[in-house]
Amino acid sequence: MGSIGWSEIIVILLVVLLFFGSKRIPELARALGKASHEFKRAKESILREGEELMDEAEKAAAKEDSAKPSDGNGGN
Repeated sequence: MGSIGWSEIIVILLVVLLFFGSKRIPELARALGKASHEFKRAKESILREGEELMDEAEKAAAKEDSAKPSDGNGGN
């Protein structure tokens, strides 16, 4: 009772191929490709939105800082 070897993995893959059939495997691969593409698009969208929010926050902070009168105490 050891770990699974290469021969066992090959047998499992052959059983999967027989179980799903050769027509079903390309459909599964296509679905995985589409899911991967959608995940990348969503990730890029979230990153872009985060960058936009950071830019807006920095602009608001700069505007707020420029609107405050300087009292010469170094902010204390």
